Amino acid sequence: MHNYKSLQQLARAAGAALLGLCALSALLPLSAQAQDSAPVNGTGASFPSLVYQSWAQQYEKQFGIPVNYKPTGSGDGVKKIVARAVDFGASDTPLSDADLERHHLIQLPMLVGGIVPVYRLPGINAELKLTGELLADMFRGQVKSWNDARIAALNPGVALPALPIKRVVRADKSGSTDALSRYLAQVSEAFKAEVGAGQLPKWPAGAIAAEGNDGMVKALSETPGGLAYVSYDRVRLHKLSAVQLPSGSGSYVSASEQAFRAAISASRIVQADDDRASLINLPTPTAWPITTTSFVLLDTQPSSAQRGESGLRFVYWAFQSGDRLLRNSGFAPLPAQLQAKLVARFRQVRPQDGRALNYATL
Repeated sequence: MHNYKSLQQLARAAGAALLGLCALSALLPLSAQAQDSAPVNGTGASFPSLVYQSWAQQYEKQFGIPVNYKPTGSGDGVKKIVARAVDFGASDTPLSDADLERHHLIQLPMLVGGIVPVYRLPGINAELKLTGELLADMFRGQVKSWNDARIAALNPGVALPALPIKRVVRADKSGSTDALSRYLAQVSEAFKAEVGAGQLPKWPAGAIAAEGNDGMVKALSETPGGLAYVSYDRVRLHKLSAVQLPSGSGSYVSASEQAFRAAISASRIVQADDDRASLINLPTPTAWPITTTSFVLLDTQPSSAQRGESGLRFVYWAFQSGDRLLRNSGFAPLPAQLQAKLVARFRQVRPQDGRALNYATL
């Protein structure tokens, strides 16, 4: 299921998963703990927001506890959990160990997905082929028309219109933007020098700014000639016109759950159990080049056990449910052996009132 390279590796993963499940089974069942029906509040990354909102509905149906998740962007998710304004924050850009220690947080990778360049051209819905360098020049504003010779050469037979390319970018601090800009900075020295990589890079003037992945979808729908970037699940949900890009080894690939799994398998996530490993532009023919991991952040020093339990229970339940919750979501799960090792991070949460957390025996 995870597209591992050998049966031996798959066996190791299965063994690790079994050990992880044994460890989880030693914890008290969540259904026996969920006596407090106070809502759980989270905010942050819009990239995984449809999945988190789906999980919230399932969680409330199963345990009677509402979960409110607001997709306000990765930067705001970090800001709100640092301020303890929410029970959990979400970010597609991982924090460093130094930042986690300074802010008394734990960080848990929850899922892997892809950022996909999308466009709107009347009468055209094919997967246009673009190189990374060409895409970078389009987002730099250097390639100005959809019938540019460089685009036409990659897409023979497509009647490209003489429409101006209208760039749509995120207005908020965004993990989606961080992933896209890191990819473009890798494949284009000009993009790296002029725009840079990060959650809010220096986009050239003239771009249309939108809030969140859903704001990007709306802005694109209103912009003939638009070029934007969104999570893969939005591409499927809204039937958006996506592009194909070369993988890190040069072969053209479409975004898909299988392409995200290929990136995981080729990365240090599998090779070194490094949950913060980059999945960008890996030299594997079937790997989508703008693949990224999304994380959840939790307070390690909640003021009380009651304060810490609500967010922890929800995240623990989602983490425990793993592949089942992500099936056909447009995202890929983390390898089983890594999930098993990450269970120990939950034990770092120590309420300041000294009381034991009900969700687990710590």
